[in-house]
Amino acid sequence: MRKVFLCKETASGETRAALVPSDVKALTGMGCEIVAESGVGLKAGYTDDDYAAAGAKIVQTQGEGYAFADIVVRVNKPDDISGIRESTLHISSFDVFNEPAAIKQFADAGIKMVSLEMMPRTTIAQKMDIQSSQASLAGYYAVLLAATRLPKIFPMMMTPSGTISPARVFIIGVGVAGLQAIATAKRLGTRVEAFDTRPVVEEQVKSLGAKFVKIDLGETGQTDQGYAQELTPEQVELQRKGQAKVCSQSDVVITTAKVFGRKAPILLTKDMVSQMKPGSIIIDMAVSTGGNVEGSDPEKDVVLENGVTIIGGDRLERFVPKDASNMFSGNITAFLTHFWDTENKVMKWDESDEIIKGCLITSGGKVVHERFQ
Repeated sequence: MRKVFLCKETASGETRAALVPSDVKALTGMGCEIVAESGVGLKAGYTDDDYAAAGAKIVQTQGEGYAFADIVVRVNKPDDISGIRESTLHISSFDVFNEPAAIKQFADAGIKMVSLEMMPRTTIAQKMDIQSSQASLAGYYAVLLAATRLPKIFPMMMTPSGTISPARVFIIGVGVAGLQAIATAKRLGTRVEAFDTRPVVEEQVKSLGAKFVKIDLGETGQTDQGYAQELTPEQVELQRKGQAKVCSQSDVVITTAKVFGRKAPILLTKDMVSQMKPGSIIIDMAVSTGGNVEGSDPEKDVVLENGVTIIGGDRLERFVPKDASNMFSGNITAFLTHFWDTENKVMKWDESDEIIKGCLITSGGKVVHERFQ
């Protein structure tokens, strides 16, 4: 496999490209043949001429690309797989836990489908991990979004007419997105507090200059993939009670708590939100997986009677598409390069490899990943 087709995204609101010209140049230099759909990088700041100069051939339709390709790369799952040839390797993010019908469709078509969200969280696969690369940008942008919507400035400011106190920001969930949100909020001069169910992250929070909020939930921890373990209903209730006072004192609350492959837990109830100060901003970064905030909406902002605004922070990395595309492209390029046979200038394909086993969902006309069989 060496012929790669780079698809233009069709999902509403998507701004990213799966490969950027610099990585196209690197891949063609290895021996890949790359075809790019016209307009694939425009929203990320890259023209067709940029891709052509990097060595890609430009085509006008997906059908032309599918007929050419051994490998198809895109950011999101396709609306329609007709035209993708049997045994083609298809690489994208996929939302596999919510798409059983689409998984069956790929299997029935005999397509090798790699879901990038399922990339193993191992040292060797870290450079291929879109979850981390994209979450970091989303955490950064969540803070900027809150800053533009809050009716007060973030930093402390001493003026002839008085001193402005710094905004108080509370980050719930200290994964990649949460850590970047903490760092960004601190750089903007806010007073930052953070909480996570994993006590092991306390030192990381403190190293960024934030205060770690301690809530005794009993035994908690993380999975072997580094995700927070799911809490019991009793632990969730304890967490809510412990967070209520911090939320009532905060100007901004950003929630990032997701449970991999499951619905996100509700951490802020309507009662908790009703106790927050007028003008406060909540950004629910887990809104696309059910939401951490009761009443959040992935399609619109929700302004409550008490003057609190809940913003559904779904895929905020799309608002910084140039860097998001560069990082996404780097992840895919690392994946292709890792399995590249430099002597024969083809991609080696070994379904017994631990990385491939972790993220390959369908192959040979069937579902091969054990979590989806």
